[in-house]
Amino acid sequence: MKTYMIIMMVFCATHIMAQQSLDTIYANDTKNVALFFPEPIRQGITGSDNFVFTYNREKEQYFGLLQAKPGKESNLLVVNRNGAIFSYIVRYKKQLSKLNYFIPLSNSIGNEKPLVTDSIQVVTSEKNIDNRTYYYQKFCSYLLNRNQRIGRIKKRTQGIVLTVENVVFDKEELYFVIQIENNSTLDYDLNFLNLSIETRQKGKRKSLQRLHQEPIYKHRLPSKIAEGKTVKFIYVMPKFSLSEDRRAILELNEKDGERNIEMKLSHRYINNPN
Repeated sequence: MKTYMIIMMVFCATHIMAQQSLDTIYANDTKNVALFFPEPIRQGITGSDNFVFTYNREKEQYFGLLQAKPGKESNLLVVNRNGAIFSYIVRYKKQLSKLNYFIPLSNSIGNEKPLVTDSIQVVTSEKNIDNRTYYYQKFCSYLLNRNQRIGRIKKRTQGIVLTVENVVFDKEELYFVIQIENNSTLDYDLNFLNLSIETRQKGKRKSLQRLHQEPIYKHRLPSKIAEGKTVKFIYVMPKFSLSEDRRAILELNEKDGERNIEMKLSHRYINNPN
């Protein structure tokens, strides 16, 4: 039965690969390339022995590690707990420029459930996604109307004020309630607002390493803040916690401008949300 399932999965992935081009992930034999998925990994398969994808088979986790030996390119097929299928071309590369991949649900090439000839299951799967988005919308609207703060987390530059008003834990997610005030005389065009995890490396040569965290959902994220205006929005992130040597970093970047802000959030705010 297990062999049959693998054959069906590979057949499905091959059929879909013929219809669309796949992204490429590079790996080598000296470093681990980490792949973080939106749902825990249930199964991971590589098409060639010179590529190894390891993940926790006993307790489902959100990430797996890829390594490669010199050889021809192959493919990687990963199935999440919810049945979402992800497929990538994998290649060996001696020098790697990227070691961490945060893979959004939108990168899924399909779901294994449609293999069953029952249209009701397909509709149910789509409905579950819609219900989750609907829940995020409603809960975010509730938080925006709620007068609650987690502390005075604020930073400013040249009339632009970035504030984290609240960090709320609900179900399996963290909700970051963020505010941007434009007290300047120029409109502020938002290029990006990124959330990263920064780790202090121990040893004689102290260094910092940052890992970008991709939101599951963004509520009312503006593209522009007019002069004299204030906007409030929410980033929904998968639940995480931080040790004392780690902290969260918010990077606010202006498009075609230099009014940029970098805010550091202590592990205390992340580990003790409202």
